[in-house]
Amino acid sequence: MTELKYTRQTVTHVHTWVPDKLFSIHTTRDPAFKFQAGQFARVGLPEGDDPAAEPTVWRAYSMVSAPDEDRLEFYSIVVPEGQFSPRLARLQPGDAIYVDKTAFGFLTIERFPQGGDLWLLATGTGLSAYLSILRDPGTWRAFRRIVLVHGVRSVSELAYRDEIESWRAHPDFAEHFQADPRKLIYLPIATREAIPGMPQARLTTLIQNGELEQLAGMKLDPEQSKIMLCGNPEMLSEARKLLGERGFAPGRRGIPGNLAVENYW
Repeated sequence: MTELKYTRQTVTHVHTWVPDKLFSIHTTRDPAFKFQAGQFARVGLPEGDDPAAEPTVWRAYSMVSAPDEDRLEFYSIVVPEGQFSPRLARLQPGDAIYVDKTAFGFLTIERFPQGGDLWLLATGTGLSAYLSILRDPGTWRAFRRIVLVHGVRSVSELAYRDEIESWRAHPDFAEHFQADPRKLIYLPIATREAIPGMPQARLTTLIQNGELEQLAGMKLDPEQSKIMLCGNPEMLSEARKLLGERGFAPGRRGIPGNLAVENYW
């Protein structure tokens, strides 16, 4: 008998951020499933409506949960005409969901030498991997400061904002803020709504005109800064070009880089 490459898990909670658009789903976790913060899993569902059928439709989702949590958490947008996300959004606690036994992806802090500053730049649901990375205590010890930038269209799409802003007082992170009140700099950016103190602009515009550095109060320095990019292909292509002109590049042939990129589309 061929051993299955996936496990059957159970949905435990579904949270709606924006009705019919953005949601998070929590599931049980197979104790044997291991991953590094920033990696993704293949999540599966049966093609039809029979909950007992074998999973045949698979999509990649970054883990939002930290590697040491006993559950898995995924954050998703609903693609109305999609074959997968609308059905995923309709799942209820107790429903079955399938997870590949192997984690994938290289958007992890292991890509970089420790030290210096970590910049996490995301649009939309590209935030997912960064939440896992930031929920991992090792990240906070590995870098001097962390800048988290989340670009969205409207304020309602700033998922996890309350959690991120609560970390300053959280027992797991408070010591870092006591040592440096600017340990984590969180910049929520909405292009179609005003946020006090924040510009209404695309993330790439803020990189190009220098305003991102002004908002963070820090320089994008290739010698000190490590940058992760996660989001839609258009943003990634433009941001890579802008950052490449400033000396940022992925690692190659055993040479550590200062840029890591993952398409989240």
